[in-house]
Amino acid sequence: MQPVVKIKKLRENAVIPKRATAGSAGADLYACIEKDVTICPGELAMIPTGIAIELPDSSMGAFLFARSGLGVKHGICLSNGVGVVDSDYRGEVCVGLCNVSDKEYTVTCGERIAQMVIMPVICAELIQVNELGATQRGSGGFGSTGK
Repeated sequence: MQPVVKIKKLRENAVIPKRATAGSAGADLYACIEKDVTICPGELAMIPTGIAIELPDSSMGAFLFARSGLGVKHGICLSNGVGVVDSDYRGEVCVGLCNVSDKEYTVTCGERIAQMVIMPVICAELIQVNELGATQRGSGGFGSTGK
């Protein structure tokens, strides 16, 4: 049985997230703003969606990703890389956007601004130790296994 994510509209003009196709991993999130927001090159903007969500339990999280069209065509990305909505958060889902292009971009009300993917979360126990197990790679960092 599919898990159910409950969605509450916080404003009348909010749009409930939906998948563009049956095979879409993410559901589109829509800007719920009273007036257009122009993001200048190098600027950040917090865009509300007008919705709050309830995930079934702590074994799931909602992860917000950039829309590929906005990122590739317009340089509009998420300011925090990937947004994380925890299972116990009940406030409005907002999307931090940044403009990494050299042109202004204007977000309009009802525009698709990000995508939300519901994914499993492993709540691992975190413990401090004095030693870690050895591996072939060891502490080799960035680029240590090739180009």
